[in-house]
Amino acid sequence: MKNLNSKKILVTGASGFIGSHVTELLLEAGARVTAFVRYTSSGQAGFLDEFKNDCPKRLKIIRGDIRNRDDVCRAAKGNDIIINLAAQIAIPYSYLAPDDFLDVNAGGFLNVYHAACEYKIKRVVQLSTSEVYGSAQYVPIDEKHPIVAQSPYSASKISADKLAESFFRSFAFPVVTARPFNTYGPRQSARAVIPTIILQALTKKTIKLGNIDTRRDMNFVLDTASALIKIALSSKGTGGVYNLCTGIDISIGEIVAIVEDIMGKKLTIKTERKRVRPKKSEVTRLMGDGSLADRTFRLKKRTDIRKGLKQTIVYFEKRIKTLNKEDYQL
Repeated sequence: MKNLNSKKILVTGASGFIGSHVTELLLEAGARVTAFVRYTSSGQAGFLDEFKNDCPKRLKIIRGDIRNRDDVCRAAKGNDIIINLAAQIAIPYSYLAPDDFLDVNAGGFLNVYHAACEYKIKRVVQLSTSEVYGSAQYVPIDEKHPIVAQSPYSASKISADKLAESFFRSFAFPVVTARPFNTYGPRQSARAVIPTIILQALTKKTIKLGNIDTRRDMNFVLDTASALIKIALSSKGTGGVYNLCTGIDISIGEIVAIVEDIMGKKLTIKTERKRVRPKKSEVTRLMGDGSLADRTFRLKKRTDIRKGLKQTIVYFEKRIKTLNKEDYQL
């Protein structure tokens, strides 16, 4: 990545899975980063705590709430670019608390919009999700695929996407919507499917999962983070929506088989009803067409799923004792 000494970039959701990797890559390239993280009474900054002391002069941590416009404006001041990764993401929880998802995902982007306008931000990258497509009506899924809200989570992200589109069309707002397909890798929540598979496999021979026939386009987190940064630094694609994906889909059962092979361990899968999504809400297949983003932003070849899983296994193997078993064994 090129030297970014002159860049001042706000990353919202910077303490999370994707956000921490984006922040770390930006700092390694010399950027000055404002990391906006959700306030907690403990004062902890999530994964940023692992590397925040490496470059204290170039990392500014601001604690607040994406739902509070004053907090977002305070974080945006003095920056040139905003990468908005703050989101409520747990799909199963969205069935229980849809209002929270709408407030964070759509209302949060609305606050980013107002802050960007107030401080004349030059470019905003808004993080979407492949879940907005629903189950594939054709594959590979390109950006023209119909939008279908199959969960309250996807509905909240569709709302944010459409707000971004409307602000660009109405006011030439300098926003780009990046739509990554399923991202996995180090630092992901233990509740996500790949960490759940890995962590259960590290501790026992029988693993409990939901539907193992669903197919996903799995993207290694460093590929996703690098792509977001390239989009943020580019002058191209304003107002557009861009898929970030490998163009290859794989079933949950096939992922288990690769993990088995890497670990050299035979695993038995037990399907648990409580892990299965409501029937009409389950997205059965996601496989993307990322050619538009690849051409526009000159994105590089993606990490092979086996290589990415190896790195992810190593990460969780080192940290398994620090994790709550209830998060992945339920």
